[in-house]
Formats: sequence, C-alpha cells, structure tokens
Amino acid sequence: MKTINTYLVFILIFFIGKHSFAQENTMKGYKIEGDEVVFTFNKNDYKKVSHDAFGIAEDFKDFDIENVVVSGNFNNWSKDKWYMKKIDNENYELRKKLTDFSDDFSWEFKFVINNNFWAEPSKKDPNIIQATKDGTHLNVYNLKMYTGAYPDKNGNVRFRLRGYENAKNVVLSGTFNRWNESIFKMYKITNGWEIILKLDPGNYEYKFIVDGKWMEDPSNPDKVTNEFGEYNSHINVQRRVTFKLNAFPDAKNVILTGSFNNWNETKYRMTKVNNTWTFSLVMSGGKHHYKFIVDNKWITDPDNSVREYDDQGNINSVCMVK
Repeated sequence: MKTINTYLVFILIFFIGKHSFAQENTMKGYKIEGDEVVFTFNKNDYKKVSHDAFGIAEDFKDFDIENVVVSGNFNNWSKDKWYMKKIDNENYELRKKLTDFSDDFSWEFKFVINNNFWAEPSKKDPNIIQATKDGTHLNVYNLKMYTGAYPDKNGNVRFRLRGYENAKNVVLSGTFNRWNESIFKMYKITNGWEIILKLDPGNYEYKFIVDGKWMEDPSNPDKVTNEFGEYNSHINVQRRVTFKLNAFPDAKNVILTGSFNNWNETKYRMTKVNNTWTFSLVMSGGKHHYKFIVDNKWITDPDNSVREYDDQGNINSVCMVK
C-alpha cells in the first residue's frame, strides 16, 4: 500500500515514571529482538534426549552434536528444514522474521539433535507444556513460543500495579495471552509491580493475579463485564497512520473521510506538502474504509489497489491497521 505509512506510537503507556526498566528474557529456547524471533540452543541447558514417540529419555552427557534443527508446529515438526547456525562449541542460533509466523498467539517447538534426537527441556523451564500425540499425553515436554504478545523493554504498553509490596508473585493475564496464569510475570519496582508488552493494535481485556487472587486494574476506570458477572479491565491499543494523496497538486481543498470518522466531510482537512496531500491520525486496529474528497469530488485512493464494497454498494479504499 503505497499511500499509507504506519508508525507505531506509544498510545497506552500506563503511569510512566522515571523508573529504568530492564526486561529479562525468561523464556527458554527463544527471544524476540525487534522484528525477529531468535531461537537459541545451549547444550548445557539439556540433560536428556529422547528418540521414540513414547518419550524414553537418554542421557545427553557427552553427546556428539553434528547439527541442531528447530522443529515445531510452525514447520510441521520437520527434522531437516530449520537448521541452526553454530556460534561456538556450546551455542546455536537461528533467526526468523516474525512475519514468518501466522497470527496464532503461541507455538510448540523443540530442538532436534542430528536430525534424530529430541532435546528434552527441564520441567523447571517457564514455557514448557506436556507433549501429546493423538490426544494422549507423552512422558516428555515441548517448549512454547509466544508471538502475539510478548515482554519487551521497548514495547508500546506498560502495565503497572501500585502497592502490594509484600506480594510474592504478580502476573498479568488477559485476552492477549489467552488468560495464561503464569507466563507474564510482573517485575517488582518501587511502590508496585510492572511489565512492558509489545502489543498489536486492538481491544484487549486483562486482570492482575496477585498471589493467586484475580483483580481488576484499580488505576484503569475502563472495564467490561465478563462471563462470570464480574469485571475485566480494558485497553484499546492504537497506531498512528499517515494517509497520503500523491496527486491533485492544484486542488484547493482535500478532505480525508472514512468509516473511522463516520464519513465526516469536513473534519479531516489534509495539508499539502511538496505537492502531496497528507493527514495523520491515531487509529484502532482492524479494517477501515476511506476515501478522499478533492474539491467536493469523492475518489478512492489512486495508489491503493485494495478496495471493497460497503453495505450501500459504494466501493472504498481499505486501510488495515495491525
């Protein structure tokens, strides 16, 4: 889409203070750096390998490693596709773009040694799940990777819970992690707890779990009723979008209108910069229809080939915010 430039903005940074926050990577087997998923394997982290479908484990000590492969439900558990790069005698790494994965929130994966043996994670690793086959639980575990939402010190949403200094464990849970009760552990700070997440634009519900007790965010008045007749806290993560019309340099008046402003014909007056008409606004995630009004004439975006009919039979340009 040539005429729409999207810029991530920190719309929902809750209670920003002077606290310096360093996000720890607590997930075994991977980390997220910018727009990449970095799979990491250190042979010292694994004590056992398994060979057959029943998960019979063997000692990993002094195992002669020829290659390491990343295998998971994102590549149909292939043992010979995603080869890792050897960094040194103990460490291997593989980098993949986040866009290589679909919009699923989580994935299961494992490391394969020499295209044959599965490296078995420890039961103490925070992101493990018991492996299954045909609905039957096996005696081994897989690692889980989360790409739909993840902790990031440079993320765009900061969650902070003030008080509860004597709590031992505080967790953030919500629709962005399918209400998982353990993976997003919050970090203790002065006068409370916090965690920073990278979240795509959209509407999310969430709660805090303080030493096993669920509670709403006391500092966020935006709440919605849940299925239990109680309340969840709610946030709307947005993104700044710049619309451009690279035509009509001699026009006197150009308006941006769309489903995001109820097709208002006067509100979003565009500005001409170097013969290009522009207008920026903050938008919620999802699909939006729009048009330009050039000197009272309605037109679709000539540089955007993505168009759809609306309920009235009108054809509009489409902007996807995600």
